[in-house]
Amino acid sequence: MRYYVTLANSDREHAIDIVTRADGSLEVQLEGAPVLVDAAEANGALSVRVGDRMFDLWLDGEGDKVRFVSGGFRASAVVENERSRIGARASRSGVAGAGGRVSAPMPGRVVKVLVTEGEAVEAGRPLVVVEAMKMENELTAEAAGIVQAIHVTAGQTIESGALLIELAPLPT
Repeated sequence: MRYYVTLANSDREHAIDIVTRADGSLEVQLEGAPVLVDAAEANGALSVRVGDRMFDLWLDGEGDKVRFVSGGFRASAVVENERSRIGARASRSGVAGAGGRVSAPMPGRVVKVLVTEGEAVEAGRPLVVVEAMKMENELTAEAAGIVQAIHVTAGQTIESGALLIELAPLPT
């Protein structure tokens, strides 16, 4: 799986690919260079071997923000994986395309439809909740409008790009 790590006070993002080998060890590619890594939990810390070096790593965090301590060094980072990035994009996606068409940013399942046909909505108003990869994503109106058509119902499975809701401009 690919992870994206940005250390605090840095604008540089590091792409890290992690693959579990048959023997249980981890093959990590940092900036494209392979590195053998092994990790185990020990005494409340994560004991990590990178090549021939050992580190005790204490982690704390919430969501994608991680604080860590190792060898007296304290730092924090934002760690995202591909799935969390897709979920973040979906929750920010709003109305996709011109003409007030709200489309599914990824395949998933409709959890809730939050509007009714004929209802006027403001920009930023949640319209539909879609679950994808065990994350619920609220899709919102990019601009004010009137709900012209709803093409999905709660519980329905949808494909990426599926038309969910159409909005018409507010009358002037």
